[in-house]
Amino acid sequence: MPTRRSYKYSLLALLILIAVFSVRLFGGQTRRSQTPTRAAPAAKSKLETNQSGGANNGAVESRLAQAIDDLINQSDAGRARWGVFVMSLQDSRVLYSRDADKLFTPASNMKVYTTAVALDLLDADYRWRTSVYAAKQPAGGGIIDGDLTLYGRGAPDLMSKSNGDAPSLSNLADQVYQAGVREVRGNIIGDNSYFRGELFGEGWQWNDIQWYFGAEPSALSIDENSVEVTIAPAKGGDNASVVINPNSNPLHLTNTAKTGERSGTTSIGIIRDLSSNDVRVWGDFPVNGRAFSAFLSVHDPAAWAANLFRQALISRGIKVAGEARSRDFRVGPAGMLDPQKSFEIAHADSEPLAKIVHRTNKESNNLFAELILRTIGKERGTLAPDPDPRKDRERGDDEAGVAVVRSWLESRGITTKGLAIRDGSGLSRLDLITPETTGRLLAAIAKTSSATVFHDSLPVAGRDGTLTSRLKPLTGRISAKTGTLTYTHSLSGYAKTPVNDTLIFSIMCNDATTADHEVLRTIDEIAAAIADFRPVLATK
Repeated sequence: MPTRRSYKYSLLALLILIAVFSVRLFGGQTRRSQTPTRAAPAAKSKLETNQSGGANNGAVESRLAQAIDDLINQSDAGRARWGVFVMSLQDSRVLYSRDADKLFTPASNMKVYTTAVALDLLDADYRWRTSVYAAKQPAGGGIIDGDLTLYGRGAPDLMSKSNGDAPSLSNLADQVYQAGVREVRGNIIGDNSYFRGELFGEGWQWNDIQWYFGAEPSALSIDENSVEVTIAPAKGGDNASVVINPNSNPLHLTNTAKTGERSGTTSIGIIRDLSSNDVRVWGDFPVNGRAFSAFLSVHDPAAWAANLFRQALISRGIKVAGEARSRDFRVGPAGMLDPQKSFEIAHADSEPLAKIVHRTNKESNNLFAELILRTIGKERGTLAPDPDPRKDRERGDDEAGVAVVRSWLESRGITTKGLAIRDGSGLSRLDLITPETTGRLLAAIAKTSSATVFHDSLPVAGRDGTLTSRLKPLTGRISAKTGTLTYTHSLSGYAKTPVNDTLIFSIMCNDATTADHEVLRTIDEIAAAIADFRPVLATK
């Protein structure tokens, strides 16, 4: 999943957390030691050749099939479940298929579904608008005699401080001051009621959601809804140093971690309560140990955004009598803000969807993908209504987004029978799709006006994103989305052959209990074999 820092587990039980936490922070999943075993018999692979291709092309494709089968069967991960699909973008000819119609957990390959559909339906120039509302225009003396509402519509890139072209609370506070506001006699409300639905994706594991890659997809998100926690040794016998950045964070820290002997080992535990921002750090840190950081998600980011906005207003000389509070769709119609009946004092537009998608796929950003999915549901949900009018009115925007994704696939002749799409990022262990569906989606988006923007959003082999350190001999020739969960790996995208043809591929591996690097090596070898494919005419 996300690559921006290290990741994944903690919790399961406190003793387990202490044992594994430092492993997670320094770059990966825990791995089972395993004695190499003989690979299971190969799944049957399938070749489909173009009727006009002749026997020579069939022979070349057979060599590709044999190469892929051998790579899987001879791999230490050969006993895992593999699905591979390869087709030509130019003529749609299927060059290789191994269990490509079977269901697999895709991990972050789910993001290609979300981002492709969003680009096609919302347009690459789509922007999210964040607004500041009051019930009416400021009275004499710049007084707002009531609440000031910071209203989010799902902008993934809203920041607390100015940062390039991204919208920021700093800029919004400047606008409020420039509008003549000098006093707010009510509260500062962080309103995330724009989206309906569950806080988290269906099938997200409870021990994922305290980390940055499991952050709440709030309509009013701020600073990617996460903070950095840096832990370092202090003097022997003293509590270890724990610093949370930024300083204006909503976490409530309890630190009982001790600085131990020079010869000791690092065994640090960290836990954030699942329904609050209470954080506890404990364990032992040798006095000569090296500092490290973890990135935690923030509960109720709308409340955090409201508090940050309140501080920004006060720093500009605007008096605020009330407190920072949050509001979501569960308050009911009577408590909801109606933007049409409110006075907009300030607003900030996000960066365009094209840039957000670029970051989503390059960095494998779960929060961005989830906000995009909910935006699809909110903006285009009428394209895929629920047959039951009551359910249609009550369904969440995440559910509506999934329905739109399925509708988009079906409208392009791509079967969705049996697919289970539970989120937009692939963090859910309940997502089930097929390599063939993924490959055909990649072919479909390549035929739209968003083709270039989508293609350019994918990590490039040996160059950037989650493929920076992979497939370096093929630098620039493969653009593909990676995916990783425990025992699950995937890679789907486009490969440029030596004769400048483009091949679409989707490689998925589930139930792989061998070391991650063994699985990734096999996936990369398969991708390399696909990229080096030469039709028979090119070999003359």
